[in-house]
Amino acid sequence: MQDVNKWLNQLHTDGVSLNIKQLLYYQTKTSLMNLAPRKTIQSKLAGSYLAKTKGRGMEFDEARHYQPGDDIRAIDWRVTARTGKTHTKLYREEKERPIFILADLSSSMHFGTQLLFKSVQVAHLASLIAWAASSRGDRVGGLIYNQHRHTELKPFTRQKAVLGFLHGLIDMHSPEDLNPGELKLSDACARLRRLVHPGSLIFVLSDFQQLDDITKQHLSRISRHSEVIAYSITDPFEHELPQVSSVQSLEITDGEAQQSLVLGEKQTALQYKVAHQQRFQQLAHVLRQCKVQTLPITAASALETQLVQQGRAAK
Repeated sequence: MQDVNKWLNQLHTDGVSLNIKQLLYYQTKTSLMNLAPRKTIQSKLAGSYLAKTKGRGMEFDEARHYQPGDDIRAIDWRVTARTGKTHTKLYREEKERPIFILADLSSSMHFGTQLLFKSVQVAHLASLIAWAASSRGDRVGGLIYNQHRHTELKPFTRQKAVLGFLHGLIDMHSPEDLNPGELKLSDACARLRRLVHPGSLIFVLSDFQQLDDITKQHLSRISRHSEVIAYSITDPFEHELPQVSSVQSLEITDGEAQQSLVLGEKQTALQYKVAHQQRFQQLAHVLRQCKVQTLPITAASALETQLVQQGRAAK
């Protein structure tokens, strides 16, 4: 409990609500997030990332024999003088790579049993990604949604874009929006498809409880021309039941349906654990089929602790 209070104080949060101070905290933590491209940049806009295609740019690639149609301004006169044959310089093109963040703040995300609500952890992770992108000079945009409404933010550079995104997270996390609604992950992904450009880096932050065939189609089509990374946000209660000293019966609800849950029975606990393991394995399998990289994040510990551990494991 002491460790929990320590982290809550350090993160400037109560674990349930959002404020700008806790999101500004991640401005100094950008080294935790590696945003280096893993796929070929397909953007048509000039930017700061070296592409595999050769053309006009700042990064010299090679000199080759002059061919009809080559720009005479690119002739390499030193190589030409040395070899006696006309050579032209080729450069690596620099491409732009906008970064988009889809942040799920729907009703299922407003849940947590140890440190933070899943929705708060999503906001922290989205904030870190946005600050890291800004520090690299990338344009930052995205889509924030809950079950009632959504906010689309076109990608912009500068700190102003990040602050606009952070205020969007706080606004969309409003307790007034906790009542049941009709907006789903598939709706958000459909809007994201219209918003993103080829060659983008896209982060999807969700518990994926609403992952369906329509959502899978959208993610598959986005991943054809962009790099997509999914952070699956969970709570320990979604993996296994808490241990108790005596058998207890609880009434639980998701806001609509209600059912009973028995704690303290070994067989029930085992069935619960196995069922949820299968669900998360299936989720990872489906996202791999969509060509989406999946990384787990728990709401039960500080984000920076988990990212440091993931970084060590990747080495």
